[in-house]
Amino acid sequence: MRGVDAMKIKELRELSNDELFGRRYELRKEIFNLRLQQQSGALEKPSVLRSNRREVAQIETILTERNRKVAAK
Repeated sequence: MRGVDAMKIKELRELSNDELFGRRYELRKEIFNLRLQQQSGALEKPSVLRSNRREVAQIETILTERNRKVAAK
């Protein structure tokens, strides 16, 4: 199973909030499936798990920044 293609932070910042929420949902589903594979010993590339978790964190950071910017106005 191939992981979701990682996006750079610059590309993530260009997405709308709805697109970011959708991307985060897909990545979390992927992380769940990868963790199941890891527990059963079938995970071939553990680095995919780490990169997906990192991308989720980046998305959440972008969403938080946008929320703070809106609240400040």
